[in-house]
Amino acid sequence: MKPHAVVVPYPAQGHINPLLKLAKILHFRGFFITFVNNEFNQNRMIRARGPESVKGLKDFQFKTIPDGLPPSHKDATQDTPQLCDSLTKNGLLPFLELIKNLNNSPDCPKVTCIVSDGHMSFTLDAAELLNIPEAYFFTTSACGFMAHTQCAEPVARGIFPLKDESQLTNGFLETKLDWVPGMKNMRLRDFPSWIRTTDPNDIMVNFNISQTKSASRAKVVILNTFDELEKEVLDAFREKFKHVCTIGPLHLLEHIVQDPDVKSIPSSLWIEVESCIPWLNEREPNSVLYVNFGSIAVLSTEQLLEFAWGLANSKKHFLWIIRPDLVCGELGLFPEEYFKEIEGRGLMIGWCSQEQVLGHPSVGGFLTHCGWNSTLESISEGVPMICLPCFSEQLTNCRYLCVEWDIGLEVEGEVRRDKVANVVNVLMDGEKGKEMRKKALEWKDKAQAAAKPGGSSHQNLEFLVNEILLKS
Repeated sequence: MKPHAVVVPYPAQGHINPLLKLAKILHFRGFFITFVNNEFNQNRMIRARGPESVKGLKDFQFKTIPDGLPPSHKDATQDTPQLCDSLTKNGLLPFLELIKNLNNSPDCPKVTCIVSDGHMSFTLDAAELLNIPEAYFFTTSACGFMAHTQCAEPVARGIFPLKDESQLTNGFLETKLDWVPGMKNMRLRDFPSWIRTTDPNDIMVNFNISQTKSASRAKVVILNTFDELEKEVLDAFREKFKHVCTIGPLHLLEHIVQDPDVKSIPSSLWIEVESCIPWLNEREPNSVLYVNFGSIAVLSTEQLLEFAWGLANSKKHFLWIIRPDLVCGELGLFPEEYFKEIEGRGLMIGWCSQEQVLGHPSVGGFLTHCGWNSTLESISEGVPMICLPCFSEQLTNCRYLCVEWDIGLEVEGEVRRDKVANVVNVLMDGEKGKEMRKKALEWKDKAQAAAKPGGSSHQNLEFLVNEILLKS
C-alpha cells in the first residue's frame, strides 16, 4: 500500500506553484497524492484550462474544501486579509471531513502524512486530532520567514502599532533592527509591510504571529531555498526548530519527475500565452527586460502609465506581463502613440510560463515585485533584477537582493518614468549591470549545485522523504 500525502497550499498562485512541485516530486518517490485546493481556485483553474486540468491521475487526485468566503466568479486573487481570517475560523471542520472521507474511500490508501502550507495552521490542528504527522512548508525565503516569525517583537518593543501615519514618511522606517536572529543591517522598512499600520488589531500582523508560532508543532519545517544562499538565517532557524529542510530551488529538483502525465499537471490560474517564446527567439542574447509584478500586486492607472513610458523611454526590448487584474480601479488604457513608440521593441501579454521565459537566452534582466518564487527562479537562471517590492516579505527579499546578494537594483520612492528608464539602462547596459550579471551567474551555479545529487537541497529532500514522511 502506498503512503498517502495530503498536500494543502494556501489559496494563492505563489503558494500553489511550489506545493504542487513538491507534490509531483513526492509522487515520483512513490506517494499517493491528494492535492487540496479551495473551491474558488479550483473553479478558476477549470475556467482557465478546462475540467481536464484537475482530473488528476489514478494516484494523484485533486480535492477541494470551502474557504468560508462568499462565492465569486472573479478571476483574481482573493482579498488576502479576508481569506486569512476566514481560513483561520472556518478551515478546520471541512478539512477534518475531507480526511475522514479519504480514509473511508476505497479509491485511495489511508492518509499517512500531511504537507501543508505554513499559512494553514488549521491543518496542524487536524493532524494533532487525528495523530497524523505534518510537514509545514513556508513558501517564503528564509529571511522572509524569519522576519515573519519576529512580528511579535515590534509589538513588545512599542514599534507596532505606528503612533500615526506620519511615521511612514518622517524617517521612522529607517530605524535599525539589531535583534533579528541571523539577519544584519536590517531596517524597519525591510520588515514585512503588515506592520506599517496604526491598527493594533490588524489581521495580517496577528495572523503571521499565530501562523509562524505554530511551526514548532510540525515534525519538520520546509523552505524553498538552498543553504548557501541564506546560511546565517538558516543557522538561526536550526537552533529554533528540530528539523529544517531546505529543498530549493524546487523547480530544479522537480526535473527528477519522469512521468509526462504528472509533469504536465498545470498549476497556473491564468491562461499562459505561448507566443512570447517565438518573439524572444528573434531577440539578441541578454537584450530583453522581462517585467512581471506577480499574481497579487496591483498598480494604479498612473503607476501603470509611468512604468509604461519608462520602459518605452529606455529604448530597450521588453516583455511585460499584464494580468487582467493588474490595474486597480479604472482600467489603465494605453494611448495609441504608446504602441507606435514601442513597436518592434515591446510585447505585452496576459500571462506566461515564467520559468521558460527566465531561462531564455535573450532575457538579460527581470523587473520584479520580489515575490520569492520569482526571485528564486531568476537566481536559478542567473538573471539580475530590478526590484519594486509591493507588500509582505517582498521588502525583505529586496533588501537581500540589493545588499546581501548584489544582484538587485531597487526602484526607490515614487514611480516616475525617468527613474524607471534610468534603472533599466543601468541594469541592461551599465557597469553596475555587468557586475550584477556576473554575480547572478555565480549564484546560478550554486543553486544548480544544491539541487544535484549530493547537493545540500537534494540531500535534504532525501531526508524529508526517508526520515520524516515515510517514517510516519
